[in-house]
Amino acid sequence: MPTMQAVQVAKANGPLEVVEREVPDPPAGHVLIKVQACGICHSDSLTVEGLWPGLQFPRVPGHEIAGVIEKAGAGVEGWEAGQRVGVGWHGGHCGHCEHCRHGDFVLCKTALVPGISYDGGYAQYMVAPQEALARVPDDLADVDAAPLLCAGITTFNALRNSGARAGDVAAILGIGGLGHLGVQFARKMGFVTVAIARGQDKAPLAKQLGAHHYIDSGAQNVAETLQALGGARVILATATSGKAMNATLGGLGLNGKLIMVGISEEPVEVPITQFIMGRNSVQGWPSGTAADSQETLAFSALSGVKPMIEEYPLAQAAEAYARMMSGKARFRVVLTMGH
Repeated sequence: MPTMQAVQVAKANGPLEVVEREVPDPPAGHVLIKVQACGICHSDSLTVEGLWPGLQFPRVPGHEIAGVIEKAGAGVEGWEAGQRVGVGWHGGHCGHCEHCRHGDFVLCKTALVPGISYDGGYAQYMVAPQEALARVPDDLADVDAAPLLCAGITTFNALRNSGARAGDVAAILGIGGLGHLGVQFARKMGFVTVAIARGQDKAPLAKQLGAHHYIDSGAQNVAETLQALGGARVILATATSGKAMNATLGGLGLNGKLIMVGISEEPVEVPITQFIMGRNSVQGWPSGTAADSQETLAFSALSGVKPMIEEYPLAQAAEAYARMMSGKARFRVVLTMGH
């Protein structure tokens, strides 16, 4: 049997270790993917630290996967060897639970996640179910496609489902792994794009990414500044701070909505009178399906949206993971496989 290099975690809080494994054979309804690039996400800590309920070890992390189909299993339709594909957080669904029966596959009660439910992309090859596959455009590099399958789809999907229209004010709270893509998407979608972060040092980056306006939350009143711009139709909260989200709420315009994609343990407190009289709302948004991933990649290729990345070879996965978890990466870390 041919072998491959993979990086696994053998136990909760164990080290990321390079191992040699047999290349898996895809069962019915699945494909074998020759991985070209895999992004590292903060959510990979759920695997490394063993935080996901029912997680089985050893496990190969990784849910931002770009590669090429090496082999299709029995019964696979519409996919064939040689096609470029991506696999994101949504790694499969049952098709028959109450959520799936209503077409809400991303919230399937037994949804699968690559790198958690089955071995993910920190490897030269991985197996995924056909319903998890997204086509990768020819003119989008693998290292750029990989982060778009998590950070990209989350921000793109939230914005395009926000109800905001071209010409409306869209504010992006936080310019990090999610936010630096959110600013680009908002600009390319035709919104009056406002970037919000702490410190004047981030203003040049915000403008470089396409923001029309920058608000320094450390020196300016965020709500008042947004209202001076006409009020936000949508505020996309990518920062992992409930306190920072609270500070933006007064900046919502009529029918304005705060969409939360950054996870925080701090609560968001809603000003009730403002929300009633302004028909404001707060909403969470979880990623999307493989079809949403495919549309994210297509829009990114069409409009020129690209993640800012740092590349590491697979053998340095432990160092790359530590870099991402440190918060110092600008802004996504991507593993390359060296095929």
